[in-house]
Amino acid sequence: MTCDRTRRTVTLLRRGKASGRVAMTIQTSKTTRPVTGSARAGPPPVIAVTLPASDPLLDAMAFSRGRFAVETAGLPTLYVPSWPEVSRVIEDCR
Repeated sequence: MTCDRTRRTVTLLRRGKASGRVAMTIQTSKTTRPVTGSARAGPPPVIAVTLPASDPLLDAMAFSRGRFAVETAGLPTLYVPSWPEVSRVIEDCR
């Protein structure tokens, strides 16, 4: 997870090989939302989703009970703890 303060965006990066656009789903304790990622060549290769820092999905991730899931077509699901670092990145971007 990275912040671009100039653009006020948060980018979620998920390691994995893909080509072009990739269907993803972010699932939290209160929200499930499809997003579209874009493949980026490595090293390491990643799939990136960029969201406005004000996107409510980011709040749902930060305040999810325990963890949130990142489902990516063709790759194993990631279960990410909603640790304070997630909230810090989001808040620093706003």
